[in-house]
Amino acid sequence: MNTVSRRRVIKTIAAGSGILLLSPNTLLAGNRRNKDKLGVALVGLGYYSTDLLAPALQQTKHCYLAGIVTGTPSKAEAWKQKYNIPDKNIYNYQNFDTIANNPDIDVVYVVLPPSMHKEYVIRAANAGKDVWCEKPMALTEAECNAMINACRSNKKSLAIGYRLHHEPNTQAWRRIVKEKQLGKITKVNCAAGYRDNRTDHWKQKKEMGGGVLYDMGVYSIQGARLGTGMEPIAIVSAQTSTTRPEIYKNGLDETTIATLEFPGGVMADIKTSFGENINFLNITCEKGEVKVQPYSSYNGQNATSPLGTINHPYSIPFQQAKQMDDDALSIMQKKPMLVPGEEGLRDIRIVEAIYKSANTKHRVKL
Repeated sequence: MNTVSRRRVIKTIAAGSGILLLSPNTLLAGNRRNKDKLGVALVGLGYYSTDLLAPALQQTKHCYLAGIVTGTPSKAEAWKQKYNIPDKNIYNYQNFDTIANNPDIDVVYVVLPPSMHKEYVIRAANAGKDVWCEKPMALTEAECNAMINACRSNKKSLAIGYRLHHEPNTQAWRRIVKEKQLGKITKVNCAAGYRDNRTDHWKQKKEMGGGVLYDMGVYSIQGARLGTGMEPIAIVSAQTSTTRPEIYKNGLDETTIATLEFPGGVMADIKTSFGENINFLNITCEKGEVKVQPYSSYNGQNATSPLGTINHPYSIPFQQAKQMDDDALSIMQKKPMLVPGEEGLRDIRIVEAIYKSANTKHRVKL
């Protein structure tokens, strides 16, 4: 008996017995939501996936490493052996779309160069998967909107990998700002950067989303936005530079500084660099200053203020595990993502405005 005939027999028996039949797709969707853990496929097996996300997925309670997508056969074999990944859950960039047929994969985590984020977020959403995407979300505001719309039209969630939103020290100092425990914010100063000695990474290639502002600069922008608890209304001034033009070519920024204006005349000075190690956030309030240093590291966050010290210690890769567990729970409980696509879009909109201000030497309204 062929498959079609078998389905007809089942339908006939069911009709006579009063049994309600559910379609295979309905059953599959129900099974996914009833899982104790969501299966995650990592797309792109570079440093962040290899050294942080994969180890973190060995610690998570609500999700696990179910599959991988890579264009390098040797990586596929190494990951298969190390993490016991079935052959059917290993994909390349050519057969990626067939992931739609794999019930083991609930979430696709895009960990690729920024220039590839839009394509693979949209393809993942079209394949019926919930999507997590590393920061920076994309290269332009238009790309971000396309990603958000693709997930929305497919009724799939989209979260951006802003680990600090899930981090307990960050959440603690944000409460001080939100509740105005030290009065109104008067100014903010934030810096994020490190000495990057690579010469041929995507971060040094403009067409792939390189330049410091897209990468570490997003942390500085986040520091300004979260430190004030507001959204900027303008870029007052901005400047990009490099001390290594042989690496950061054709105007690509090794270092960027900018002043952002917020409502009420509150100003935030930000700096980001691939040329020096800088990592702090200072929030000046009416009744004192909140100082966070280091501000954006993978651990060791420490904040001080007149209210006392904030220091919740943990080991790497706690931040990544906490982020993925929070996002997995949001999916399973059908709750909004803590860091949705719209949050990533806000930062990219500011990135574009900072570059515009740096190029024109003028104030740019947001």
